[in-house]
Amino acid sequence: MEIEKQHAYVSTVEVENLSDALFSGDEENGGSEERKTEINGNWIPATSITEAKINAKAKRRLRKNSSRDSGRGDSVSENGETQKAGLVVPTSPKGKVLDRRSRSGKGRGLPKKGGAGGKGVWGTPGQVYDVEEVDIKDPNYDDDQENCVYETVVLPLDERAFEKTLTPIIQEYFEHGDTNEVSEMLKDLNLGEMKYSVPVLAVSLALEGKASHREMTSKLISDLCGTVVSKTDVEKSFDRLLKDLPELVLDSPRAPQLVGQFIARAVGDGILSSTYIDGYKGTVDCIQARAALDRATVLLSVTKGGNRIDNVWGSGGGQQSVKHLVKEIDMLLKEYLLSGDLLEAERCLQELEVPHFHHELVYEAIVMVLESTGEKTFKMMLDLLKSLSRSSVITMDQMKRGYERVYCEIPDINLDVPHSYSVLERFVEECFQAGIISKPLRDVCPSRGRKRFVSEGDGGQLKLESY
Repeated sequence: MEIEKQHAYVSTVEVENLSDALFSGDEENGGSEERKTEINGNWIPATSITEAKINAKAKRRLRKNSSRDSGRGDSVSENGETQKAGLVVPTSPKGKVLDRRSRSGKGRGLPKKGGAGGKGVWGTPGQVYDVEEVDIKDPNYDDDQENCVYETVVLPLDERAFEKTLTPIIQEYFEHGDTNEVSEMLKDLNLGEMKYSVPVLAVSLALEGKASHREMTSKLISDLCGTVVSKTDVEKSFDRLLKDLPELVLDSPRAPQLVGQFIARAVGDGILSSTYIDGYKGTVDCIQARAALDRATVLLSVTKGGNRIDNVWGSGGGQQSVKHLVKEIDMLLKEYLLSGDLLEAERCLQELEVPHFHHELVYEAIVMVLESTGEKTFKMMLDLLKSLSRSSVITMDQMKRGYERVYCEIPDINLDVPHSYSVLERFVEECFQAGIISKPLRDVCPSRGRKRFVSEGDGGQLKLESY
């Protein structure tokens, strides 16, 4: 009996110590019930004691870190092991850096500043920023900053940048001929005091170009007047051209005559005052400037007091009618027969700017040879075609087309000129010897059939024979 009492006493003491060590607070009530059960002689197995220790340890750890690790997604399994929802351990240094929750151990465990804090964050998700109002009490506040108007400032062009910028624009204009495009491009530039230099540069480039380029330049100056440049700027530009004529003559020997034509065209277009030339009377010492003003005076006197001069430069290239081109070529050949100047004839042909119509000159030259009665026209036209062929002003294709036109129309020409067949055959042979035409083109030259009596043994029959 004593042994049983002692055994029961030891069991009671151990259970009381275990209850004090493992449980506290709300768990004391449960412990008292177990103490009662133990007093009544109930035995607690050793495995139950071990599980109670593990659970108590896990609960203490969970209560200790609840405020710091709240919301991390940690959980405790049935066996007491802590499970992590993420890959980063919250207690690691890296996890603490990435954590945006309060580390003071207080609060509900929500993100700081509602999730709007931290590096690279521009406020809470979905936040819309309104226009920031100016704070009048700001030390840096300025009354004038509310009425400021910001504009793009384009610096004015200097003389070097002006020529470098406008030269490609004018050269491109000679290709497309659109004055509106040039005007829009010039409006985007800050020309400043260099506006008067626009006509100066355009005329300087046109002096070295073709007649069609000079006509386009006159139209450009007329269209730009009033939008980009004023009439005062136009007068100032021609003053500059007259002053620079001694230098322009070095590159363009015909510069005085051409500048005079530009002045006459400007007066006719109404962009230059009719009294502009009168202002220079008796005050010009430069020979070239005087020649330019005299040329303009003559042109204006011919056009009845300065009316619009449309044909001062002629019509360039395809803008001319066929009838007008035929007339120009006929006058060119007649002038050549009177002067005998091959270079002048070649220059006049090139100024027409109709290389696709050069076969008309070949045709007209051969017809003049057929209609002439002397050797002078024959020899001069042969020299002209030889010169134009060697200088490649007239191509072989245009030369061939001119001869073929004569071959086709020789029957009609022969009605007015009886000896045209024999003259044509002789002229074609001379051209072949001079290298103007090829052998196949010579061989297809038509010849007139003639009637002749054969010998007495043929019975008086008429036979056709070709030259």
